[in-house]
Amino acid sequence: MKALLNSLNEDEKALVRETGSGELADLEEDGLVDLHTRIRRARDKYAKLYRRTASTRVAEHGGRGKARPKNLRNAQKAEVFEDALARVSWYLARAARRSASALKAERVAAAQPDRRHPRPAAPAAPRKRSRTTARLRPTGADPARSRREAATRAKGARRQARRDAR
Repeated sequence: MKALLNSLNEDEKALVRETGSGELADLEEDGLVDLHTRIRRARDKYAKLYRRTASTRVAEHGGRGKARPKNLRNAQKAEVFEDALARVSWYLARAARRSASALKAERVAAAQPDRRHPRPAAPAAPRKRSRTTARLRPTGADPARSRREAATRAKGARRQARRDAR
């Protein structure tokens, strides 16, 4: 990996250096979007170069996989930029969630009137659920139980469909 990073030109090295955690933590959402776009373009460039070069060698080598050793540098560069893109995407998603929650809080605050003495909320009446609804919904957060119950319901539905078809 280090040898490949040393084979990048200065612009590409600078672009990869911008994806360090210290640099990404300082950027705001707009800066992250810009960096994300630049890295995605670099990744796409080398991925296209790899595919195009490999496809021209298919006739000579008999397949793109067999032609890969001759085209390894483009594939590795695409992977370097793919890793950098993943890091930037993670930070961008985090910044987007943060700004979305701040915007939501602003909207909620703007929508609520300024009340000095809020009225006490009326207690909500308990909702009645039918026995079948209560039975069909999983009670816990156990994914295995949810799958098992779903399989049981599906099996019953298949049996009923077979009976109806007769």
